[in-house]
Amino acid sequence: MQSRTSAPALVAGAVLAPVGLVLSIILFGGGSQAAADVCSPTGSSVSVDASQLPKVAVAGYEGEQLKNAALIINAGKARGLSARGQTIGVMTAMGESGLRVLDYGDGPGPDSRGLFQQRDNGAWGSYADRMNPTTSATSFFTALQKVSGWEQLEPTTAAHRVQRNADPFHYQSYWAAAVEVVAALGDVPITDAGGESSCGIPGQSGKDDDLPWRTAKIYEPSPLGMFNRECVDFALWRVNQQLGSTTAPYKVLNGTFRPDGAVLGSALTWKDGWDAKGWPTGGTPRVGAVVWYSPGTGGADGTYGHVAVVKAVNGDGSFLEEGYNGNPAPNDHTYYTRTVENSTPSAFLYLPGSDQPEEP
Repeated sequence: MQSRTSAPALVAGAVLAPVGLVLSIILFGGGSQAAADVCSPTGSSVSVDASQLPKVAVAGYEGEQLKNAALIINAGKARGLSARGQTIGVMTAMGESGLRVLDYGDGPGPDSRGLFQQRDNGAWGSYADRMNPTTSATSFFTALQKVSGWEQLEPTTAAHRVQRNADPFHYQSYWAAAVEVVAALGDVPITDAGGESSCGIPGQSGKDDDLPWRTAKIYEPSPLGMFNRECVDFALWRVNQQLGSTTAPYKVLNGTFRPDGAVLGSALTWKDGWDAKGWPTGGTPRVGAVVWYSPGTGGADGTYGHVAVVKAVNGDGSFLEEGYNGNPAPNDHTYYTRTVENSTPSAFLYLPGSDQPEEP
């Protein structure tokens, strides 16, 4: 079992409003359309009536940005892509240009232009082609369809195979917003009648304080073999969610995680547990990664350390952390969020498949 005091002694800094993952939304736009699964590789295409775009922002995008998203979606429709493929296109343009037709590039690619920041290397057509939303989107989708098995790849990996940018995880933080925009513009639901969604991908888990036993008595065993409402209990719940295990019997438990038979244990031993299992670790925050603090680091308990989960990664390199048992008593065994500098934790613990996308 883990210790009863595995949270930071100090939780300084502003507590931000949670950045919720998109599971259900209020749909805007006119006209009914047969339901399409936005995230499934087998979902049908989505089309958008450009004359019926929302008058309000969707996931922070509005006006010309939504018009460009509509053009991307319809270009994907013309190429026969699934709604998932169309959503990957919108996600990529969000990450490259903020859904704006940019007439400039950046340091690594000063000749990059347009929604997808396509280079002047002959592969993406003329300057006019790259500056045309429909033409540039068609070029992106044509290249995407040439990527072997792209439908089954993580969206950020599929986009990276086309764009070849420096960070293969660059697009990951835009996926939820892209799902929301495509669903809203296409007038389709994200969840089915039972409230289920296929939008989960490695690095994407539940929403806010969704620990099923969040009111259970503390210092008693949870269904995961940890103590109820400890930092390790919530983190292991998130790991199970990302592995597709949200009901008993759970895939990973305190007593079954390590192949050598040792318990995963307190926050102190989580890095060793990850190493024993052969799972990847690193120094870069990624959505869904477990944040590991060695004893005394970042205000963590001096004996047992602390673990939490990366909820969102900010543009300045800091990240929004979520977890349990991160506040002083009497709020110690409750859910919290806080913004943390990238350099503060001792390590980030990744799930398999979320650290290094396989390259062709």
